[in-house]
Amino acid sequence: MKRVDLRKDDWQKDPELSRIKNRGQGLESKYASSVLEIIENVKKYGDTAVFGYAKKFDRVDLTPENVKVSEEEIEEAFQKVEPKVIDAIKFAVDRVRKFHEKQLENSYFVTEPGIVLGQKVTPLESAGIYVPGGKASYPSSVIMNAVPAKVAGVEKVVMITPAIGTLEVNPYSLVAAKLSGVDEIYRVGGAHGIAAIAYGTESIPKVDKIVGPGNIYVALAKKFLFGTVDIDMVAGPSEILVIADETANPEWVATDLLSQAEHDELAGAFLVTHDEKLAEEVVDALYKKLETLKRKEIAEKSIENFGTVFLTKDVYHSCQVANEVAPEHLEVATKEPFALLDLIKHAGAIFLGHHTCESLGDYVLGPNHVLPTGGSARFFSPLGVYDFVKRSSILYVSKEGFKRVSEHARNLAECEGLEAHRLAVEVREAIKIPIKLEEKV
Repeated sequence: MKRVDLRKDDWQKDPELSRIKNRGQGLESKYASSVLEIIENVKKYGDTAVFGYAKKFDRVDLTPENVKVSEEEIEEAFQKVEPKVIDAIKFAVDRVRKFHEKQLENSYFVTEPGIVLGQKVTPLESAGIYVPGGKASYPSSVIMNAVPAKVAGVEKVVMITPAIGTLEVNPYSLVAAKLSGVDEIYRVGGAHGIAAIAYGTESIPKVDKIVGPGNIYVALAKKFLFGTVDIDMVAGPSEILVIADETANPEWVATDLLSQAEHDELAGAFLVTHDEKLAEEVVDALYKKLETLKRKEIAEKSIENFGTVFLTKDVYHSCQVANEVAPEHLEVATKEPFALLDLIKHAGAIFLGHHTCESLGDYVLGPNHVLPTGGSARFFSPLGVYDFVKRSSILYVSKEGFKRVSEHARNLAECEGLEAHRLAVEVREAIKIPIKLEEKV
């Protein structure tokens, strides 16, 4: 892991820190033209384009008859999945649902003499969730995307996930989809799958919003189709930052760093500490444990690309560094983690205490694991129920209320030079507008 000493006055200008802060930039230009071409073809040719790309990229023959996963296939999936995993999925769904129910918003009214104002909260009619497919199994991704949509009241949740090399869809994803309330499942993925549910085709329905992580093609397709549909965010490689002091367990910290490094060669693993001895122990433990990982090659490349130890002046300085990085996952492995909470401004999720490993949050604690990456935690939030509703303003004014506000509205309209706006107020005031002599016929 790279070692970067930030114990200096101009630490914010450190080139390695700058590189980490800008980690979310740079890949779009390489893939943009290909993704835009796919989107345009799906828009023009519908099923024909989608099935053609499925054959090209996923080596699977899709037709209008087999693109949708049947109820029989879902029932068969329950027979293939181990009972202990089904129990774990049910456990996770229950906890995620209970946590997200606290996010429900209510419509409301505010009244004053002659005026009624309010907000009407309405769930989206449909939402699409993207789940990576193939050999990998991501039931947790299904749960985290589908459950808040259903809690919000979305009537139709559509899941797309690629079938690669065979028509079979991952049984763990199917079981999670059923238990999470997904209504329809289609075996299609990639940028062509995103375009299919954005525009709708002969066999695949259009949705109002698309959520869920995917590869660079999926991420760019979501970005380019924003406006045609709503999206959650443009997600990049996963990342973790651990703030640690002398009370942290080096082996625990090292393992937590590797838990993100094993995701992707471009994943980020950052240790921020003022304790040099702990830093050395964590690095030693990390490289020893790295040798035992099944995904060693991926994790090793990730550590080589982005693995970094930042040395700070004290634990408060460590919080400042964390805010600069604005990580997806932030673990606070310190003696008094709650004492630092007010100092932390930018993080997708904050894990407090030595036992609160990020893996628990990924699966069973309840808060959503779909989080902003690449520094976007400065302005994005975790996926939640609020992402699956829209708000409409409600306004009512009586004659009495009109008299209370009309003059100010008329004056502002005149200030902005919008004559019809002013006239719309004046005609209701029944003001006789004097006619200039030169205007008389």
